[in-house]
Amino acid sequence: MTDFTIHTLESAPEESRPFLEDSLKSFGRVPGLHGVMAEAPALLEGYKALHKLFAQDTSFDKDELTVVWQAINVEHECHYCVPAHTGIAKMMKVDDAISDALRNETPLPNARLEALRTFTLQVVRQRGDVTDRQVQTFLDAGFTRRQILEVVLGVSQKVMSNYTNHLAHTPVDKPMQAFAWKKRLEAAE
Repeated sequence: MTDFTIHTLESAPEESRPFLEDSLKSFGRVPGLHGVMAEAPALLEGYKALHKLFAQDTSFDKDELTVVWQAINVEHECHYCVPAHTGIAKMMKVDDAISDALRNETPLPNARLEALRTFTLQVVRQRGDVTDRQVQTFLDAGFTRRQILEVVLGVSQKVMSNYTNHLAHTPVDKPMQAFAWKKRLEAAE
């Protein structure tokens, strides 16, 4: 196994330091994911840019952002991002019923959010090669063509973080440890 450094402001490559300083200002700490990504300044910059674009510049509301993020995190079995986005959802005042359903892979509280989870997972599992019928079902649930492409943006962001955490075995940050998560084992057939 390759060991990855969780960089601090002092140990990070020079090009990564402004991004870690931004993390420190935003969170009061450098999240472990950002510390790992600092090894590759372009990755950290790209991740932070995609996060800002997805979180602030898409047409999704806080519940919908959470559905896209967590559907992908759970699908990818990201030990770091599921707890992190559970904490983020709490800070965003997303109903715990939504977070619990996403974490436990149980039905969401309404059909619209369930349609968003379903479509997001189709995009992930089918590598974007969704059928016309799947797209139409998503549109019929009240979503737009713009939101089809915004799901792609969310997937792109989460691939960067989920894959980094798998490679680096990033430890869950202390403030998020209360939301630790493991994928539920499927019932024996």
